[in-house]
Amino acid sequence: MPTQTKSANTINYAQELLKTQTKTLLKKHNINAPIETPPENIDADLAMPTFALAKTLKKPPHIIAQDLQNSINPPKNTLIKQIKAQGPYLNFYKDNEKYTGIVLKNITSAKQNYGKKPEKKQKVMIEYSQANTHKAFHVGHIRGTSLGESLARTMKHEGYHVTQANYQGDTGAHVAKWLWCYLKFHKNETPPKKQSEKWIASIYVESVKKTTKENQKEIDKINSDLENNTDPNLTALWKKTREWSLKSLQDIYKDLDAHFDHYFFERQMETRAKEIVKDLLKSGIAKIDQDATIIDLRKYNLGIWVLLRKDGTCLYSAKDIALAEKKFKKYNIDKSIYIIGAAQSLHAQQLFKTLELMNFKNAKNCHHLSFAEVRLPTGKMSSRTGENILYTDMLEELLAYAKQEVTKRHPGWTQEEKDTSAKNITICALKFSMLNQSPNKLITFSPKEALNFEGDTGPYIQYTHARAHSILRQATFSPGSFNPALLKEKEELDLIKKLSQFPEAVTKTCEQYDPNQLTSYLLELSHDFNTFYHKHPVLKAQKELSTARLTLVQSTMQVLNNGLYLLAITAPKQM
Repeated sequence: MPTQTKSANTINYAQELLKTQTKTLLKKHNINAPIETPPENIDADLAMPTFALAKTLKKPPHIIAQDLQNSINPPKNTLIKQIKAQGPYLNFYKDNEKYTGIVLKNITSAKQNYGKKPEKKQKVMIEYSQANTHKAFHVGHIRGTSLGESLARTMKHEGYHVTQANYQGDTGAHVAKWLWCYLKFHKNETPPKKQSEKWIASIYVESVKKTTKENQKEIDKINSDLENNTDPNLTALWKKTREWSLKSLQDIYKDLDAHFDHYFFERQMETRAKEIVKDLLKSGIAKIDQDATIIDLRKYNLGIWVLLRKDGTCLYSAKDIALAEKKFKKYNIDKSIYIIGAAQSLHAQQLFKTLELMNFKNAKNCHHLSFAEVRLPTGKMSSRTGENILYTDMLEELLAYAKQEVTKRHPGWTQEEKDTSAKNITICALKFSMLNQSPNKLITFSPKEALNFEGDTGPYIQYTHARAHSILRQATFSPGSFNPALLKEKEELDLIKKLSQFPEAVTKTCEQYDPNQLTSYLLELSHDFNTFYHKHPVLKAQKELSTARLTLVQSTMQVLNNGLYLLAITAPKQM
């Protein structure tokens, strides 16, 4: 796993350098027009459309492109080798030898910092996962957790100061239901040593099924007593069962390689939340309606937002206001990103509008990154009904299949090697399937498809990384000087060009808050590498050519390693 240094020197990455030199050249000729990357079917490296110049110059775009080709010569000592008109576009072609030298030297010298940008001033807090205590951690939670961890790592690589936060519901109606059911039907029971999450989740599901109008009053009393600390024995039980839940969640976060700088809990927000509600009542933003405290946001098409129940207990709406205040005041952040499911979109809008009405100066710096549901082929998942896939159940199912596949491929491995490889592949398959879709797209989760060892999957990228490592392991090769002029085959140049695009893939991921930009890039890189490897000998090539190709293999392995790290996925050396 690459280590992340605090800062990175400014590096003239080849692709950025080519764009900068092209813009500088056009500026010298008083041309101000956009530069773009042409589609894959165009062999140029950069292109300038001339449509915007047509009005000013009063000429057809294709004539302008031809005139510019005739008047602009590629300057010496740059990456620009040729300029050529093609219809209404002025195309720019790089010097492959120079480009190759810069790309591979950038990678081999920067290593895990390849693609990393200089530090930015902006401080960002990313809140994600938000798995509640006393409930199930299911496949849907994996999506939010994977999305948040990957985005945090990617934004750090891009130079942002990132704080990773988890806000967990450790009190409220769901906890009251769980405690009621435990006291009624499971008193004095303790969770099993293994798979305690399943036991905890089962009690919550049971509580939902057994809740009636008659016993709801008992549950409400538990909720009120817990919030007001009026029953010491109840509070002690809550603390104990809360620790059971948090311990089971920490085991899951360890599997998922998810890390948090701060853990916030709803319980911690209750006191401040009630103080804020009093202020909102005084200012007229909130009001009492049928004994509940609400904010009427209907004129903003955001409905009614309830802050306190009739009995005065806090809803998470009021607690979220307190949390927003704490984030900016205590941690001095510039932006707060909330990674929460699309089902909570209205809640997020209500929160942000309320902050705006309160004249909270950072309301505009709150951003909701919404992600769609994860469903089973049979339909929607729910932690209330139990119609979901628990994380532990899913892990078991995928792990069993992965172990079979690893044993088939490597019967001579030790059991420890088989188990380690199977676990890496399983976690990779699970997380990659959550990241290889744009966040706003619904995922219908199919375990078999997630663990497909071929095609557009995480294990395919892992396998490519392991293959590159195997090649290097067989070679008597030490990184050093190589002749970039020898790497001139189409498959080599395609691979080098793809390697140069890694910094841009990281930037796009951050700009769009979408790790799918990075997963797509890594799949394309893996495909380009395997195409190159199948067509051109590496170890058996002439010595100088072999050295150049081994440098290319090493660079590919490094970029795959970096990319997988940013997705919080292990890059195995053997598979």
